[in-house]
Amino acid sequence: MTPNNLVEFIRDAYQTTDFIPLHAPQFAGNEKQYVNETLDSTFVSSVGQFVSEFEKRVVNYTGSTAAVATVNGTAALHTALYLAGVQRGDMVITQALTFVATCNVIYHLGAEPVFVDVSPVSLSLCPHALESFLSAHADLDDNGRCVHHKTGQVIRAVMPMHTFGHPAQLDEIQAVCEKWGIVLVEDAAESLGSFYKGRHTGTIGEYGALSFNGNKIITTGGGGMMLCRSEEAGERARHLTTTAKVSHPYEFFHDEVGFNYRMPNLNAALGCGQIEMLDDFVWRKRRLAMAYEAFFNHSEYTFISEPDYAQSNYWLNAILCLILIAGITC
Repeated sequence: MTPNNLVEFIRDAYQTTDFIPLHAPQFAGNEKQYVNETLDSTFVSSVGQFVSEFEKRVVNYTGSTAAVATVNGTAALHTALYLAGVQRGDMVITQALTFVATCNVIYHLGAEPVFVDVSPVSLSLCPHALESFLSAHADLDDNGRCVHHKTGQVIRAVMPMHTFGHPAQLDEIQAVCEKWGIVLVEDAAESLGSFYKGRHTGTIGEYGALSFNGNKIITTGGGGMMLCRSEEAGERARHLTTTAKVSHPYEFFHDEVGFNYRMPNLNAALGCGQIEMLDDFVWRKRRLAMAYEAFFNHSEYTFISEPDYAQSNYWLNAILCLILIAGITC
């Protein structure tokens, strides 16, 4: 197979000879209607009906107990780690293959990212590599905290990212986290519409985070969503991301240092229109992936298929390339 064969196949699939973007958003539903309603209401910022409506729709779709809309996926991840108890000087384990936002939020909290290898099964955090790292480099102290041997730093959280929409091996990762007393936080930025053993990604860990950036499977222009396993955690996250302002008719009282992270109503209106189309978007992504899988069958390339335990949204398609250099397979 030559590169030209692949280019020809892709152009035929998209029926175009023009530039093909990484992921072009599609607006074929009620997006314009909802955005215009928001403009007519003048409530375009973080107060408005579409913010709470979008949160409800994400809860209904994912099965999460609570969802809190944020300005972007990074803000959702930052808040999740904050609520997970990550503090300055801690360590947070994540994977070597991920987008920079995953480790940026760790640095935002003054913690240190530790990069562990990914699994060939999912391209996400490898539970065996995770256990091997902890067994070699950590102990549980008298307070049940996971502590790094050499530095004495607390390993506070583990944050796998569901690469290209393929769910990580969450049961195995969660078992390791429970053994070592570490909080599991899922970076589900790429995996809206992906399910792990029938459960939506981002709902298995203590917290999860979605992204609605312009290149994601649905978009709000910019935006994110934090998923929580309890109503109490959801209310805490909502309070914290609304500058920790205590509700009052006229006083401005903030009971802690908070974040100005709430999603604007204008973006949420777009999200409400987009999520109505999500099932169709996932179906089309999966149909394209099956075409790629058939195309690469019996070739020198390995198409990355969804793991047996999962249903992936196939946000992006990927292949493994083996290169033989001086008799060594890379």
